[in-house]
Amino acid sequence: MKLATVILAVLSAALSPKQANAQFPTRLGGVNTAGYDFSVDTSGDYSGTPSTPPATQYTHFSGEGANLYRIPFAWQLMTPTLGGTISSSFFEEYDTTVQAALSSSSSAYVIVDLHNYARWNGDIIGQGGPTNAEFASIWTQLAQEYGSNDRIIFGIMNEPHDLDVEEWVESVQYVVNAVREAGATNYLLLPGSSYSSAQTFPTEAGPYLVNVTDPLGGTSKLLFDVHKYLDSDNSGTHATCVTNNVDVLETLVSFLQENGNRQAILSETGGGETTSCYTDLGQELAYVQSAYPTLVGFSVWAAGAFDTTYVLTVTPYSNGTDQTLWTEAVLPYLP
Repeated sequence: MKLATVILAVLSAALSPKQANAQFPTRLGGVNTAGYDFSVDTSGDYSGTPSTPPATQYTHFSGEGANLYRIPFAWQLMTPTLGGTISSSFFEEYDTTVQAALSSSSSAYVIVDLHNYARWNGDIIGQGGPTNAEFASIWTQLAQEYGSNDRIIFGIMNEPHDLDVEEWVESVQYVVNAVREAGATNYLLLPGSSYSSAQTFPTEAGPYLVNVTDPLGGTSKLLFDVHKYLDSDNSGTHATCVTNNVDVLETLVSFLQENGNRQAILSETGGGETTSCYTDLGQELAYVQSAYPTLVGFSVWAAGAFDTTYVLTVTPYSNGTDQTLWTEAVLPYLP
């Protein structure tokens, strides 16, 4: 038995970083900075023009302790032709924003977020719409641009919904393989279904997504991407909060721990400038903080190009002061 123990110890020590299933190295907390996604519909349609998030917000929030910025964009802006080449003019604008976020703090991470609901102009990826290869094309190109920066996280799709879950997971696996084949070793966010619902994840997409494999070995660089709002219909369109979501997140955490001690990030949540949200959002984010490392962290919705009157705004005022929601419910739970 002693010899067997020694052999096991030697084998364990010999595992490469790719084989080891280490956890995400730090707790994350921050904000979505919207603008490049404005007018993307849940059908995946896009009509409009991008709005650039103010670069000053990154230094503002990083100065308060934020270390995560999710920067959504419309698929049609990045690749105007489905499966085609990235627009150099749009990428230059988008990358300027990404670099502003990264340079705001040496510990800042950026989620590059494809914000199209698993669709292109109404058609579902891999289910009669864009092929898996066309979906992978944008990510292999972004992998070539960002694959050398381990502080950039690939959010491979925002809020898939109303689709065949098993076929969607096949599309996710296809993109994971393509990104790795392109040489990128970035963390990847794998979204489920029902608009990336944290509530339905354990019973709907989760049992399939846990089987997605990473060509790097292990699963430590595959994080699950979940969303959960606090209003009456989980839409994020009402200023009043009616739940703190702790029961939902406890169920999610149990599922993740029972399925290989996997990790997830709450990349969208938020509330209005109301007393109920000061309480409920604060309690939710306190739980997220306590559930690390199973829950890596959070990013609230939203700042960026939203003005200070948007229903879920955390955009700072022109005089540099913050929304009360930010100071009461978010700031205390930043890393």
